[in-house]
Amino acid sequence: MHNVLMFVDSGVDDSLALMYALQHPDINVVGVVSAYGNITKEQSINNTAYLLKLAGREDIPVIAGASGPLSGETAVFYPEIHGEEGLGPIQPPEDFEGLDVFDINKVIQIVNEYKNNLVIVGLGRQTDLALPLILYGKDAYKNVNALYLMGGAFLVPGNVTAEAEANFYADPIAANSVLEKAKNIYLFPLNVTNKAVIRPETINFVANNTQSPFKELIKPAYDYYYEAYKKLVPGIEGAPLHDVLVLSVLTNPDMVKYIPRRVTVELFGRAKGKSIADFRPKPEEEPPETLDNIAIELDVERFVMDFMEVFLFQTNTNNKSL
Repeated sequence: MHNVLMFVDSGVDDSLALMYALQHPDINVVGVVSAYGNITKEQSINNTAYLLKLAGREDIPVIAGASGPLSGETAVFYPEIHGEEGLGPIQPPEDFEGLDVFDINKVIQIVNEYKNNLVIVGLGRQTDLALPLILYGKDAYKNVNALYLMGGAFLVPGNVTAEAEANFYADPIAANSVLEKAKNIYLFPLNVTNKAVIRPETINFVANNTQSPFKELIKPAYDYYYEAYKKLVPGIEGAPLHDVLVLSVLTNPDMVKYIPRRVTVELFGRAKGKSIADFRPKPEEEPPETLDNIAIELDVERFVMDFMEVFLFQTNTNNKSL
């Protein structure tokens, strides 16, 4: 069983990742940090609370993240991709009576509670992951087993600019800080997550056969997302579920192959948000503690099968307990 603290911004792919985690028999979600990203912080918190309520997991603490990047710049949102509320056409309830929302200090409480038995999964902007490193210092995550992060793009184009991926571009200062200070990082950039494509026929089959509490959400949220991707990437045959892949690999570690490299992020200028690593045959030598594990190859068929199996065969979310 993997104890997982999730960091999300609750757009369509983050929300599907949270659904996946709540469905998975080997994942115990111990907290969810919700913040700005594809939608506002407030919308993100609302979506997280909605999904937890549907799953009967209102025992899981919801933690409020940041409203914008460390630079103080105004956050940019993407309703054309994720919908006005982040779940495509779905409008979740706006009020959750009695919902307790914790501040970012709750992250350290959870890290201490699950000392050396916790994985952090960061699926959104890196701002909230950086905050504990600012508040508590570089050892804030020393008792965390690993950090699984979706972000960056290596040897492929970016998805916000020609070179930058959205999570790193939105707050490059935070992304660089996390990569430089945290240890045992597994990084899932666009060069693998772009391949994590789920086709509409797969979604239709899952939606028609699952007993998941998210049954009514999966298809409309996916369809909205896929329509946006067809405009962005003409000819694409499905939508890449970037964030679901990260959790799928957590429970299927040999689904990807990694290469160890030190990763930094360009902070300013035309290359803002660009992820940088040395891919030469003989890279410049770096101290071992500075190396990150960059996912570089993916078994796509296995990912698709795992996605289907989790939603089709694991239906009882209510039996999980903290």
